Amino acid sequence: MADIIQLLPDSIANQIAAGEVIQRPASVVKELMENAIDADSTSIKLIIKDAGKSLVQVIDNGKGMSVTDARMCFERHATSKIRKSEDLFHIKSMGFRGEAMASIAAVAQVELKTRRKEDELGIRIVIEGSEIKVEEPCQCAVGTSISVKNLFYNVPARRKFLKSDIVELRHIHDEFQHIALAFPQIFFSLFHDQTEMYHLPESNIRQRIVNMFGSNFNARLVPINEETEALTIVGFIGKPDYAKRSKGEQYLFVNGRYIRSPYLNHAITSGYEKLLPEDSYPFYTIFLEIDPSQIDINVHPTKQEIKFENEKLVYNYLFVAVKHALGKHSITPMLDFEQEESFSTYQMPHTFKKQTDEVSNPGSTFKKAVDPNLKSWESLYKMPSDFVDATIDTSAASFTIETEWLGHENQEKLQIDDSNLKKVPYQIHNTYIINQIKSGFLVIDQQAASEQILYERFLTSLEENQGQAVQKLLFPQTINLTTGDFTIAVQILPNLNKLGFDIQEFGKNTLVVHGMPAEMDASSNPEKMIEEFIEQIKEGYDLKTEVSENLAKVLSRQMSIKKGKLLNSETMKELIDSLFACKMPFQSPSGRKCFITFELDELDKMFF
Repeated sequence: MADIIQLLPDSIANQIAAGEVIQRPASVVKELMENAIDADSTSIKLIIKDAGKSLVQVIDNGKGMSVTDARMCFERHATSKIRKSEDLFHIKSMGFRGEAMASIAAVAQVELKTRRKEDELGIRIVIEGSEIKVEEPCQCAVGTSISVKNLFYNVPARRKFLKSDIVELRHIHDEFQHIALAFPQIFFSLFHDQTEMYHLPESNIRQRIVNMFGSNFNARLVPINEETEALTIVGFIGKPDYAKRSKGEQYLFVNGRYIRSPYLNHAITSGYEKLLPEDSYPFYTIFLEIDPSQIDINVHPTKQEIKFENEKLVYNYLFVAVKHALGKHSITPMLDFEQEESFSTYQMPHTFKKQTDEVSNPGSTFKKAVDPNLKSWESLYKMPSDFVDATIDTSAASFTIETEWLGHENQEKLQIDDSNLKKVPYQIHNTYIINQIKSGFLVIDQQAASEQILYERFLTSLEENQGQAVQKLLFPQTINLTTGDFTIAVQILPNLNKLGFDIQEFGKNTLVVHGMPAEMDASSNPEKMIEEFIEQIKEGYDLKTEVSENLAKVLSRQMSIKKGKLLNSETMKELIDSLFACKMPFQSPSGRKCFITFELDELDKMFF
């Protein structure tokens, strides 16, 4: 039998390796910018076109490469960063594997121009699919310029799986921010389709944060600075009042390298204790300086995962440092004394109120209030006379127990027709709607049902290019965004305006809101709502859905009828009617059931 195992050609081996290192245009951005930093650059310029699909170019003023080094950088496992295995545990450079350039050259068309200060001429190399096409001397500035064109041109299956421009651009922003935050002493700029999006001069950490995220961040920052024998912790954390409901503004660096660590993130958020609102995440940019021999960064090709020799010790230091910083700057929790609507609308029965007042009196009436006599219990739970036939009384709708039946009984199971709508539904706990059907009754989640109704309505508007009614604001409001968020907003403005908004660009990183959807609550804060809207869109980028579908999902969550909202009978009827007119009335966009059914047979069995 003939031998069947053979060595792969270098071109195929490089394409396989590229699958681990180069996943999208943002991966190219990360690798090229890290190489520029390792070349001791003081100025790095990033140019991208079509969200990096057509072009990713990095120009630096570093030390450049010789002719031999320029050729060698495209070979696999060729690196200037390490010489022996022990060097893996003393790494101070950003790159060290020697895989990035070979992987990029295997799946793109690459042009390299580089020159050292001591050389009169530089070298120009053009390589496509790991094959060198051009190698010649050239005139160029000191430093290196690398252009990566048509990423995955020779691997169409990989190119097909790239996301939309808005998604890929966001990933590029993330990588750019990670590197620019880590090295504030370096000048960075970012151009997308000939528009300068970032211009970040040399600065300190605080100035870099403000230049990147906006001047309004300056008042939000709390400095953190702790130095111990094991490590040094410096940077800034955000005040609890400015925490957001989505992740994305948490930056943790170890020896200048951005890392992801849910464990250490938990240490930081735990340091806030009860200062954070529920389901909120604070801003932080924290730098850890630790002996390289105490960590292992050779864990993952992206180099964003690190193993610590004593991770628990690092956790404790971070936790204490955050608590110390908040305490030192007198950050205290904001107490919200706003009463829940369901309690404020409920009038306490006279009998129960009287006994409660007696219990609150520390005098002799206490024994009388807790008398175990049966009559006391009967009086405690006795329904007041004004509760009877209270089906239309909206001030006590959540406590209604009567229904009115005005139609005939010849109904199909789960059929919501004209006669069924004559029956008055009722609401419990300002959250669920009870509606009778022939075989039993339905329990409808008002928020989930509302989300599904709005979701299908918005999706139809986007697909059929139908406009929604707009409610003009008396005073237009301006919204200042970070560069990354503004980029997202500009991309989705046409669809937002189709959904009932009237939002226009108003200078760099600024929007002006002229109108909101007519169905939106008039008391809504446009600025806060738009910011939360963009944050939720960012969170949904990993979903395999179109941008328009994500918009419809997010806006339906924003505008849906929330739990705890009191509804009158007409609103409940309209909600039920609209739900069962939906194409898919069973489940909301977030995956929650819109309603559940209770059969009479099941109820009968519960009483045995």
